[in-house]
Amino acid sequence: MKSVRLLLIRHGETDWNRALRFQGQIDVPLNAMGLEQARRVGQRLAALHRRGEAAVPDLHSSDLQRAVQTATPITWATHERTDGGEPHAQSVPLNTLRALREQHFGVFEGNTASDNQTRHPDLWDQWRRFDANFALPGGGESTQAFHDRVITALLDLCQQTDCADLTVVTHGGVLDMVWRHARNETLHGPRRCDIPNAGLNRVRVEAGRFHIEHWGDVQHLAGMPPQPVYRTTDAALPPLAKP
Repeated sequence: MKSVRLLLIRHGETDWNRALRFQGQIDVPLNAMGLEQARRVGQRLAALHRRGEAAVPDLHSSDLQRAVQTATPITWATHERTDGGEPHAQSVPLNTLRALREQHFGVFEGNTASDNQTRHPDLWDQWRRFDANFALPGGGESTQAFHDRVITALLDLCQQTDCADLTVVTHGGVLDMVWRHARNETLHGPRRCDIPNAGLNRVRVEAGRFHIEHWGDVQHLAGMPPQPVYRTTDAALPPLAKP
């Protein structure tokens, strides 16, 4: 397999992110903060392209609207005119894929950690063991099955493209699977990497292997309010604010 560079972007903020609810595959839209984050992502990629630091994207997204809304400002790219005039905009098609969705959390979806502790105490205790083969009832997906879906989808995109660069807008859980796969980390246990909303993550895929080049780039979000952070290791504690 040829070498392909992936620019992986987590969707912008939603009200459910702010409330620390399990979103999973429920189709929640961006809130006002998330729309501004998405706008800044589009501006950042256009600026990188003008400086020759990013290619015109071969653009893919989860089919859930929070990812599509984040990808929408990227669906154009500026091109320098050969006559020296102002850059003009060119539309970039967006390919949406169900396989790039967030993990399905079954009966936990739509609930906060506190809700799940109260409504499903036994399931909560079992889920908090972070067994990669445990799937929640109600259509839930095990971490192992989720990982396999995500990595297969990304490798398929890399295999099918004629481009050296792919841009993918997706979800925090998807990025966690990429991080673990690239670093050969276990699927058992909680998330250990930082995955900010609307952050840029650069990964090179070569001979079917993932190599992280840069992670959690949020330069374009400078000056925006802190993001909510959900710690799976301390889910019963108050949320932390990320500076």
